[in-house]
Amino acid sequence: MKLLRVGTAGSERPALLDADGTLRDLSGVVRDIDGELLADQEALGRIRSAAEAGSLPALDGTGLRVGPPVGGIGKIVCIGLNYHDHARETGAEPPAEPVVFFKAPDTVVGPHDTVLVPRGSTKTDWEVELAVVIGRTARYLESDEEALACVAGYAVAHDVSEREFQIERGGTWDKGKNCETFNPLGPWLVTADEVPDPQRLSLRLWVNGELKQDGTTAEQIFPVAEVVRYVSRFMVLRPGDVINTGTPAGVAMGQAEPKPYLRAGDVVELEVEGLGRQRQELKDA
Repeated sequence: MKLLRVGTAGSERPALLDADGTLRDLSGVVRDIDGELLADQEALGRIRSAAEAGSLPALDGTGLRVGPPVGGIGKIVCIGLNYHDHARETGAEPPAEPVVFFKAPDTVVGPHDTVLVPRGSTKTDWEVELAVVIGRTARYLESDEEALACVAGYAVAHDVSEREFQIERGGTWDKGKNCETFNPLGPWLVTADEVPDPQRLSLRLWVNGELKQDGTTAEQIFPVAEVVRYVSRFMVLRPGDVINTGTPAGVAMGQAEPKPYLRAGDVVELEVEGLGRQRQELKDA
């Protein structure tokens, strides 16, 4: 299933994109697309049954904003330097263990919402990523099979980053990762049953129509299952939590001088195979 949330920010309604590309209203079946729903197999079954029966009313998507596909996110766990090619382009050694940092849930915006270049920024960068959405409580997982069983679905994430704030201003990476609007998510949450192998997905990103990133999750140093299992050793993952699993080569930081960092007026488009496409225009904060 392709689950999404549509409407004005803070007032989104749950919806489904059916196999014919028709937007369907889920508000008569479930309250929201959130952790409570993703942990409820009975409720998910009601959605499937209604979709198969053709009983869901159509929504006119004309001019309708698409919001983040998951509401009420508890935490966003991010994995840094998780692609062999990205490590090479930045001159970094592949890490021995996953590099973990966090983004605050309030960085999340819709897939086509405006991204704001922070005040004083000269090094705002792009990162297309595969996002993993948790569907059941995960703690101290022992196997990859257990880990994948905890995944509700997958989505496109844009891990926007300010490299000066992240790397050159001391402390942890948090200052460069948590600026407002720095985590567009969506357009859909694609349920895990429709993604048989998360290690065989292509990822692409364009800036002003120029292809910048063209990678595959096969290049991940730590695959999805290993990431979920690893993170569960250090914290409890709960339904609705999100893991951003890293970015492939092609970011601005890895390119020759002068590095083409983002500016107001730029347009970024990105996609992950089977999970939909995003488009953001950048403006000054």
